[in-house]
Amino acid sequence: MKLSDYAKSLGVSYKTAWRMWKRGELNATQLTTGTVIVNFDKPINKGVVIYARVSSSENKSNLDTQVQRLESYCCAKGYTVVRIVKEVGSGVNDNRRKLIHLLNQDDYSLIICEHKDRLSRVGFNYLKVLLNQLGRDIEVVNLATERTDDLMHDFVSIITSFCARLYSIRRRTRKTECIVKCLQEDECD
Repeated sequence: MKLSDYAKSLGVSYKTAWRMWKRGELNATQLTTGTVIVNFDKPINKGVVIYARVSSSENKSNLDTQVQRLESYCCAKGYTVVRIVKEVGSGVNDNRRKLIHLLNQDDYSLIICEHKDRLSRVGFNYLKVLLNQLGRDIEVVNLATERTDDLMHDFVSIITSFCARLYSIRRRTRKTECIVKCLQEDECD
């Protein structure tokens, strides 16, 4: 089967299938014409993980409906779902426990999420590139933009995060100055 047809059967882009072949994950050969032919001796699909997230516990009921939509999508595409991850937390938080645990696992080949910002508001493309290096990918079901009230909530979260970091830096600077002063006084004695 041609690599393009193989990619369609997996439900991934041709570029993803090409990267999989270049990494040696496919039992395939390249003809002198450049066409890549995939043999089906070696199974490569480990399954998919559904990732659903909401920003606050007030929206927790939306997690189940989000997961139902994603399960229907996976069923229609013929994907085998190996795990469902539900998380409550801000999309700008880079320390979400369940997402970090998921990224450390290797029993899946694809993460399915409803919108890009459900996985991450910041750095989505970095995640995609790094997962591609590990032989995995991210598939976004709906590329439409989010509602503005959710964006405002994340905007406030970003400002709060930066303010906390700024005050933390100031506190560390004062502490460092105090330590230096104490050390200088000890040297003078």
